[in-house]
Amino acid sequence: MRIRPFRFAGATAVVTGAAGGMGEHLARGLAERGSTLLLVDRDEVGLDAVAASIRAAYPTAGVTTFTADLADRAAIERLADDLLAATDRVDLLVNNAGVALAGRFDQISMEDFDWVMAINFSAPVLLTHLLLPRIGPGGHIVNVSSLFGLVGPKGQTAYSASKFALRGFTEALRNELLPRGIGTTSVHPGGIRTGIALNARIGGNLSEAEVGKAKEEFNRLLTFPADRAAELMLEAVKARRPRLLIGLSAKVPDVVARIAPMSFGTLERRATALVRLAAKVRR
Repeated sequence: MRIRPFRFAGATAVVTGAAGGMGEHLARGLAERGSTLLLVDRDEVGLDAVAASIRAAYPTAGVTTFTADLADRAAIERLADDLLAATDRVDLLVNNAGVALAGRFDQISMEDFDWVMAINFSAPVLLTHLLLPRIGPGGHIVNVSSLFGLVGPKGQTAYSASKFALRGFTEALRNELLPRGIGTTSVHPGGIRTGIALNARIGGNLSEAEVGKAKEEFNRLLTFPADRAAELMLEAVKARRPRLLIGLSAKVPDVVARIAPMSFGTLERRATALVRLAAKVRR
């Protein structure tokens, strides 16, 4: 079944994780396109600053903010009640909020594992379930998975588990909602320049200096501009694309994994060898 292109003008959009990164740029892009914004984040100060900036840039835009900790099921239920009280319909739901956790499975605590699963998977599922009755034909749902929802590298058991689960949920949901005229998009960003690395939890008994170094190294891998990623996401929504891979760091591993299945560790080692060889050739 084909659905007509999504119409942003006059639409009501819910965006989680809107206080920075892709969420902030999504909110700006939606305001520019004429959508009414319902913005969610746990960072109240940052969220208010984003809302104020959008109101200044787009005086006619409707912007309402909601503060919630998506690791807390009761907080999500209260959030859904507040969102439903604020609007009689939801045209676009973007489950963008996410957190990261690095460390081998035998290093991380189950408390941290559950924290990642709660925010990255359970929260989008619950919020979708609670808001779905207000999403009618022509609506759209975006779930932001990850490159690590396509491949599972070492040290990312919790994060990959949450993002693979969100990918599977979105694909199954698409098959259920498409006959109702509701679109879905599973988004798989590669290294997007956001604050996720600096805000990540690090498992294991590492010193403060080691944790800082690990976060710094992770952050250096994040090079794709968040504003460009947001634009690609909105273009995918308009076109009703079921899946969006952002950046070569997502596209190349996905292709290789499907054509020549291997562990992500092997892929990393081969890619590193190719980069070193290319550097020698240039010299």
